[in-house]
Amino acid sequence: MRVVSARRRKWQGGLTLVELIVAFTILITLSAMALPMARYKVRREKERDLRVALREIRTAIDKYKDLAEQNQLGTQKLGSENYPETLEVLVEGVKIPGAQEKKIRFLRRLPIDPFTRSSDWGKRAVQDDPKSQSWGGQNVFDVYSKTLEKAPDGTSYSEWE
Repeated sequence: MRVVSARRRKWQGGLTLVELIVAFTILITLSAMALPMARYKVRREKERDLRVALREIRTAIDKYKDLAEQNQLGTQKLGSENYPETLEVLVEGVKIPGAQEKKIRFLRRLPIDPFTRSSDWGKRAVQDDPKSQSWGGQNVFDVYSKTLEKAPDGTSYSEWE
């Protein structure tokens, strides 16, 4: 029986300590290379989602203004310059004058800012400075992200067009 057990040990292969160290070193090196690429991909996806959300809100604001200028939304508040008073108006909708219980909605919901993970967007009125970070409250002319993060090119995401 001793002969059989000695033969088994001879043929049973295992990893030596050196082989384990080499394998783990290769694994750690590959992981270290993959991590920055994964972070870059996540950042690019957030940037893409931010562009889509900004475009969606700005398109809704423009549609509201176009219909308001054509007097299809009834009389507008003085000083609003035919822009919506709040972003919620775009979601809740505006009752069409003359039509019973009919509303025009410009957005199904407010998009989520991918950087702040909130639907709380920075707003600018027509009367506000174009780079202002505070909202005058008269109307919603433009929106921006409230994140303080910067893009790889150094521009702030809150300045994105």
